[in-house]
Amino acid sequence: MITKDTFEFLSQLKENNNRDWFAENKKQYDAILKNATSFFTEINTELVKTDSIEKMNVFRIYRDIRFSKDKSPYKTNFGVSFSRTKPMLRGGYYLHIEPDNSFVGGGFWAPNKDDLHRIRKEIELDASELREIISDKNFKKMFGELSGDELKTAPKGFDKIHPDIDLIRKKQYLVMRKFTNEEVLSNDFKSEVLATFSAMRPFFDFMSSVLTTDLNGESLYK
Repeated sequence: MITKDTFEFLSQLKENNNRDWFAENKKQYDAILKNATSFFTEINTELVKTDSIEKMNVFRIYRDIRFSKDKSPYKTNFGVSFSRTKPMLRGGYYLHIEPDNSFVGGGFWAPNKDDLHRIRKEIELDASELREIISDKNFKKMFGELSGDELKTAPKGFDKIHPDIDLIRKKQYLVMRKFTNEEVLSNDFKSEVLATFSAMRPFFDFMSSVLTTDLNGESLYK
């Protein structure tokens, strides 16, 4: 389980985001990280039973401040990603633990130029399957709707009055489900995370099918 100490430590770190304080409390951080990593590993163990996971990555707490105006040296959250096995399986799972801002997310955060164009062309051709997935009752319950940055108008080469322009103009294709502190600390949190990941699968599998074929449906990986 994620413990109450986790939130308490992260809250204190937010108020004391400096190297001296962190050094003084390093032992506590190490213990909390060990517990969180154990929880993440349990998630991974269950996830690989239903999906092919290439890698689990627990993100470092140290911020890259080289190009940031915010020089705070530490993140005030724990994050972990679970990458599906490429090239045939696309999409990634993400779990974020932070006081008053915990969530499970996933999808396509920064698709490369070719992948983004391929997704848009598929939607231009026929968006019915994607529409069916994102309008599913369980999908709506978990995520509401697709999120992510989008253009204000149509991408170059696409009709701005296309009936599915709301999907075509997206630059990211993401889903997110937020959790309260109480939900994160509950005994049911692990099962809820896994249920949320499971609800992403039809979306991921659709995108995988698109990104591993051409517009004629022919495989790119023969």
